[in-house]
Amino acid sequence: QVQLVESGGGLVQPGGSLRLSCVASRNIGSLAKMGWYRQAPGKQRELVAIITNGGTTTYEDDVKGRFTISRDNAKKTVDLQMNSLKPEDTAVYYCNAVDGFWEYWGQGTQVTVSS
Repeated sequence: QVQLVESGGGLVQPGGSLRLSCVASRNIGSLAKMGWYRQAPGKQRELVAIITNGGTTTYEDDVKGRFTISRDNAKKTVDLQMNSLKPEDTAVYYCNAVDGFWEYWGQGTQVTVSS
């Protein structure tokens, strides 16, 4: 089992940056995929970015070139650097981990992009 705890959310102006961090309760080297999802009010949860244990990354089209996902197995963290933020990026962001047949979620961190 893996517990995931996110941090780094907050209020930022359009065009600004935030860095989200997710720390796991145990070693993440064996976890096939880790990633970030988001859910805006009234919408379904959607993929933002994922990174495999081999370092392969996948991004949702709208965040390509603006967001960067990274993984540090030694620190047991997965970070999401978000640049050039837009109001439509406003959502609760969730950390996710896949371990075989099991999937784990963090409690979420709120990101609000507004002037």
